[in-house]
Amino acid sequence: MSDPSTAVRLDGKVVSEQVRKELAATVSEFKSKHPAFAPKLVAIQVGARSDSSVYIRQKSKACSEVGIIFEHIQLPDDIQQAELDKHLDKINNDPTIHGIIVQLPVPDHLNTKHIVHSIRPEKDVDGFHAENIGHLSKRATEPFFHSCTPLGCIELLKRYNVPVAGKNAVVVGRSDIVGSPIAMMLTNLDATVTLCHSKTEDIEAKVRDADILVVAIGKLEFIKADWVKQGAVVVDVGMNAKDDPSKKAGYRWVGDVEAAAKQRAAYMTPVPGGVGPMTVAMLLSNVVTSAIRHFEASSVVSIVPNPLTLQDPVPSDIAIASAQTPKLISQLASELNLAHAEFEPYGKYTAKVTLDVLDRLQGNSNGHYVVVTGISPTPLGEGKSTVTIGLTQALYAHLKRPAFACVRQPSQGPTFGIKGGAAGGGYSQVTPMTSMNLHLTGDIHAITAANNLVAAAVDARLFHESTQTNMQLFNRLCPKKKGERKFADIMLRRLQKLGIDKTNPDDLTAEEIARFVRLDIDKIMWRRVLDTNDRFLREITIGEAATERGMARRTGFDISVASEIMAVLALTTSLPDMRERLGRMVVALSKQGEPITCDDIGITGALTVLMKDAINPTLMQTLEGSPVFVHAGPFANIAHGNSSIVADRIALKLVGAPAGEPVTLDNAGYVVTEAGFGADIGFEKFVNIKCRASGLVPDAAVIVATVRALKMHGGGPDVVPGKPLAEEYTRENLELLEKGFANLRRHIENVNKVGFQAIVAINEFATDTPAELELVRKLAREAGAYDAVPTNLWAKGGAGAAELAEAVVRCCSESKQNSNFHMLYDCNLPIKSKIEAIAKEFYRAGSVSFSEEAEQKIEEFTRNGWDKMPVCMAKTQYSFSADPALKGAPEGFDLPIRDIRASLGAGFVYPLCGAMQTLPGLPTRPCFYDIDVDSETGDVLGLF
Repeated sequence: MSDPSTAVRLDGKVVSEQVRKELAATVSEFKSKHPAFAPKLVAIQVGARSDSSVYIRQKSKACSEVGIIFEHIQLPDDIQQAELDKHLDKINNDPTIHGIIVQLPVPDHLNTKHIVHSIRPEKDVDGFHAENIGHLSKRATEPFFHSCTPLGCIELLKRYNVPVAGKNAVVVGRSDIVGSPIAMMLTNLDATVTLCHSKTEDIEAKVRDADILVVAIGKLEFIKADWVKQGAVVVDVGMNAKDDPSKKAGYRWVGDVEAAAKQRAAYMTPVPGGVGPMTVAMLLSNVVTSAIRHFEASSVVSIVPNPLTLQDPVPSDIAIASAQTPKLISQLASELNLAHAEFEPYGKYTAKVTLDVLDRLQGNSNGHYVVVTGISPTPLGEGKSTVTIGLTQALYAHLKRPAFACVRQPSQGPTFGIKGGAAGGGYSQVTPMTSMNLHLTGDIHAITAANNLVAAAVDARLFHESTQTNMQLFNRLCPKKKGERKFADIMLRRLQKLGIDKTNPDDLTAEEIARFVRLDIDKIMWRRVLDTNDRFLREITIGEAATERGMARRTGFDISVASEIMAVLALTTSLPDMRERLGRMVVALSKQGEPITCDDIGITGALTVLMKDAINPTLMQTLEGSPVFVHAGPFANIAHGNSSIVADRIALKLVGAPAGEPVTLDNAGYVVTEAGFGADIGFEKFVNIKCRASGLVPDAAVIVATVRALKMHGGGPDVVPGKPLAEEYTRENLELLEKGFANLRRHIENVNKVGFQAIVAINEFATDTPAELELVRKLAREAGAYDAVPTNLWAKGGAGAAELAEAVVRCCSESKQNSNFHMLYDCNLPIKSKIEAIAKEFYRAGSVSFSEEAEQKIEEFTRNGWDKMPVCMAKTQYSFSADPALKGAPEGFDLPIRDIRASLGAGFVYPLCGAMQTLPGLPTRPCFYDIDVDSETGDVLGLF
């Protein structure tokens, strides 16, 4: 090294200013490309020490100069450890915060070590966490952050081009904050390092041999000038007050090294103005680094496929699912950039995701939105769920695009009845399929409990009103407690509805009391539900016990997924919105013909409590590791047949583009959602009910078709579950197939009618011939489909849908440029006009006939102001008409409306077309014959 008469000043003040300007430019440039970028540092201060407050102000000012948001949380000095831990936990789990510091020292009753290690390593911008310090000792790994003061020392050496490799470096002081970290950092820069401390013998000799000397012991002028090697580099971290009567303060700042050492050193830091300014600069650098790292990581969904091992012949669904080990749900959540507080695991492979994600990502653009629908199916189903899952696997695992499936939760009725599970099939499944097809996270049980609580409350209110006077009812509804009556909060809603502007029960007049307590229930419209196929509960008599005093009445059960509460869950957009929807559900009519709601019954809050966890979608995954939301499960023939709006919204944000950035093929992924049954039912309701409520606009629609179903629509024999397929379905028959294509043509036309381009996914079966598949492909393209693609995803998983996925990507890209989406009807039209629009435009009916009961209901609904809601047609899924035996593409028929009902909570009216069962029955041979548990392993057997 050189031998100057005076050392070159390692000017930390000058360098720190350079660093700050560079950081400000970096933040500004990054923000210009990514408008949502907002680096943030939170500083926690316990107590009000004046020196700590000065440091906090300095950091706040420095952050402002660079473009970092700074938040100062000042806590009382008597705060207990547990309360401080709560604050740390909250900001640890806040993804908008990129750096956390706790200003030290803290009061003696708090555990400093515990506090330092409570900060998550990836937010520990001070670099104090043991994990960050520990990684310094490993050459193969890097810490999230280096400690600020050692990092500042190294930065000074770099800025002044001081060579380090091969030099003898001596570090005096072994603190976790400076000495030990810088010793490891110098080692990693290929210096030969000696670490000295209070027990080191003959420190002077070791110092004399140092080419680079770093001193951080906090002892005034401990290192004497003549110890310093001629031409050495001296980094003095110390900051000590030395008496000096000549100074106004009576003291001056000196380091751990005698200032005269600059006469021997080649380079030396001044005190003050050396290391001190660099510490704050490096803190800022760590925050910016953290923010950029977080932004880049959270802006892209990590694609980590779970490879399949395909077998031929294809094993059973449950055997395939059992052979594939899913990713841990914590790993999947991490790949999706979910914060720890945004998901709640239910076991190892399932989690609930909170709606807080929507708040965090509200500025993000949505990803590409794809809906999967189908042709009019056979009773065996055409594999729409399988295509939904297989397409998602293809996008994710084979095209390497972020992709999310959003599907409905299966009802246990079909699972144990005739249809089996609904997790997809073959190598295109949601996993674990046993969890999905059984209890999952309990959402359907919550709906069942909430629905039946309403039923019990309505019957109980009718009973009590029939056996008590007005004052008896009033005294029980508003009992005196310690001499005072109070209205429950929910009661104030009923008072408001009645126009009674009073909040003190004792202020009510006798007439007001009567109006308040008397619902005068006449016709109960609410039925009980259960999640089991049970034909003998379709019509029942209740209230037969002597204790019910002759109040028996006829009623019945529906299947749980037919409950209006299920439709509310599927269409709600937030917890407050769900509460409002639950409150306006109509459960009965009064003797005056007035609607009685859940708010009137006083049960809305309790229902919301039962449903508060169910509103969060359930996160699962496909066999190939792509994420899936399973949420809500309304049937498509008797309800609107789509998964939830909140699941779609969260998924679209998670795979979308960062705020302020346009959606492109490169920065946004795909959300594939499924609409139940054929395009005449689930898809029509997806467009006119779900999209109307959500405001979301899809980019592409996939219609699932099979050769089998098209042959049936061409006049083939009935397809009956449990019976072998007729020869027409197992041998090539192009004539029958072409005739039945009329059904698919109609569905393509309907999809095109509302502004979508339809992609036909031909779900290939082993008995389909190449000529049959090619005929469907040719006819579909001629009919106006964007493309028609054979798929073999049951046997090959995502690989069997790669061509379909490529067609979807192309279609979505073009749709963003040329969207022509529109609803089929205006909600302000009269109810009859909306029904006729669906019947004539989508079904091709020639006329619509209304029963006398339906006519009366329409008048009643119009009088009550319920005529401005969309229409949810309850109709067979097997035909465009109300007659399930009328196959193909019939037209000119009459569509009979035998009744019409209102779901005010869900927000639609639903006409009943023909005879519709709302509670299925069990067949002669239900699926439950094959379902069992392996008593040795506990594995479920026989689900499919």
